[in-house]
Amino acid sequence: MKILFLLLLCINLIAQEKYSLRIAYGNVSASNLGEIIFGNWQSHPNNLRVLALDGGYLLSKDAYDLPLDIYTKIGVAYFDEDSVHNDIYEGTLYIKAYYRFYEDKIRLGLAEGISYTSNTLLCESMEAEEKNDNTSKFLNYLDISLDVDLGRVFNNKALRGTFLGYAIKHRSGVAGLINDVSHGGSNYNTLYIESNF
Repeated sequence: MKILFLLLLCINLIAQEKYSLRIAYGNVSASNLGEIIFGNWQSHPNNLRVLALDGGYLLSKDAYDLPLDIYTKIGVAYFDEDSVHNDIYEGTLYIKAYYRFYEDKIRLGLAEGISYTSNTLLCESMEAEEKNDNTSKFLNYLDISLDVDLGRVFNNKALRGTFLGYAIKHRSGVAGLINDVSHGGSNYNTLYIESNF
């Protein structure tokens, strides 16, 4: 009986679309965050890649009576730096807000949180050395994204809540506020698929 109750509870939670799961893949950029936002993307001299998996829980739907959804999220990432450096793993914890527009077909997302890596990313250590600055495994984390709801775009109910998008993974010391790291940090341009369930 207890197992049946737990099963029904799980089904109810899933039916309410309280959870999200995102898988992302991308490359490091030599551009700083501002340059990327304004379309000035420069490739990095090293072809460093990231594969990330993030899970989330919906804290508020239509927050402040706006088309704004707020999630708490946790993520893990694998940075492929084997050709020049040891591979690095990352853990993130953050709050992310999605603003929905154009009949809920498009979402603009902004996240703030923390990031911890198993070692210093090569792009961060290169920039720190160039600017005679510090590095740190623990830094501030930003995640900026833009995606489309495939179900709404293609008028397919089975795909509703499945998003295809682009995100910037950004780590920095916030101009020296965190661990005295004042250089620009790291930026990874990623493509992702995310599903709410």
